[in-house]
Amino acid sequence: MPRTAQRRKLGKSSTSKYTARVFTGIVESTGLLKARAPRGPGARLLVTTEMERLVVGESISVHGVCLTVHTVVVGGFECDASAETLTRSTLGAIPLGGAVHLERALTMGSRLGGHILTGHVDGKVKLKNRERVGEALKLGFEIQDAELARYVAPKGSVAVDGVSLTVNGTSGREFEIVVIPHTMTVTMLGHLMPTDDANLEVDILARYVAQLLPHRGGGPSEDEALLAKLRNSGFM
Repeated sequence: MPRTAQRRKLGKSSTSKYTARVFTGIVESTGLLKARAPRGPGARLLVTTEMERLVVGESISVHGVCLTVHTVVVGGFECDASAETLTRSTLGAIPLGGAVHLERALTMGSRLGGHILTGHVDGKVKLKNRERVGEALKLGFEIQDAELARYVAPKGSVAVDGVSLTVNGTSGREFEIVVIPHTMTVTMLGHLMPTDDANLEVDILARYVAQLLPHRGGGPSEDEALLAKLRNSGFM
């Protein structure tokens, strides 16, 4: 792999100052995917970035995907992506040299500027349309896995390519978000064009609610009342 000077390999390095791979979807920086070398069914990725003081073993959200820094190199880092990660996310298809969003894991005491993310991408969305709304940009996406649509609700939260966003509206498998000028400046969302794919992580709270509901033991009317309340509050 190129740019191998001053490498540090994954070993017994302390990462205790980092939380357990939690992010908020507030992009810190953009990097470039410079290499994707096959390693069995997965791949070793090389990402260049201006982020400083990277630590071997720490977790970084790369375009919404939580990856572990395996090696620190001059001007970037290397990390491993499994076959499932390459298939479920866009990391297996982004052209070499393409830009990616980067966010380091939260530290204790960090501000929660977005919403809680795990970096476990649930699937992909496809951009269906884009429309200028003043200085902002409205983007309409279609969720490729229909099962995920139940976790996306108006005024709720989603992460697209690792960026925390508020859902403007939904219709079946489709949802809309509005990208404000600041977000367009610090992310690549403004460069997405119709038919482009992006990574989706649904709100983890919605997932837990959906998992718990079948075990509540309440009647259908009680469950429907709870679901309506959660929808109206923007949690589902």
